[in-house]
Amino acid sequence: MKYASAICGALVIACACSATAGEVVGKVSFTGTAPKPARIMMNADPVCMKQHKTPAFGEEVVVNGNQTLRNVLVYVKEGLGSRKFEAPAAKVEFDQKGCQYSPHVVGIQTGQELEVVNSDPTLHNVHSLSKENPQFNVAQPKQGMRLTKKFDKPEVFKVKCEVHTWMGAYIGVFNHPFYAVTGDDGTFRLKNLPAGEYTIETWQEKYGTQTMKVKVAASGSATADFTYQGK
Repeated sequence: MKYASAICGALVIACACSATAGEVVGKVSFTGTAPKPARIMMNADPVCMKQHKTPAFGEEVVVNGNQTLRNVLVYVKEGLGSRKFEAPAAKVEFDQKGCQYSPHVVGIQTGQELEVVNSDPTLHNVHSLSKENPQFNVAQPKQGMRLTKKFDKPEVFKVKCEVHTWMGAYIGVFNHPFYAVTGDDGTFRLKNLPAGEYTIETWQEKYGTQTMKVKVAASGSATADFTYQGK
């Protein structure tokens, strides 16, 4: 996962980076039968096809070997009140490689820079379907081209490529640094939270959202485990 960790950026909460800060840890499990991953047919662009020695598959639902879910956004939905947080200086990289977006789901903080990269020797077009933030629809015809964007309002939105219709990914924008995206073990960790009560929410592109209330003690660790169910 290439996105930058955005912690210790509080403008108002001094304790968010102190030894008294707590955390929320957990995992996102999956039960039932997972949908069969859709094979991506890249015949429309020979350049894309040449970059894959084995078939490529969609990432709408990715179940890990330990029956957890990958690419799930986890974040604090409620409990921070009016606290404000400084945007991290580090950029978040959002790549187009092998005619697929990498990462498939990425988190970023408001005011932080997103750098969209074209690592492929073919034309890509980056089209955001954002509703709260201004949309952009920009062509990147050459390998190595970079595009920098910032977002002012929290939301989760889809990004697609107008040239390669199978390309799709999601960007989650938050006005605080307490978010994560599950990886190949399905776990997450929201660090440096001040003591308090919070609503934690998960977002998965096919199965939607789930919420859970937790209480974080100073220097303590709260657990929030979620489960999504297939057919």
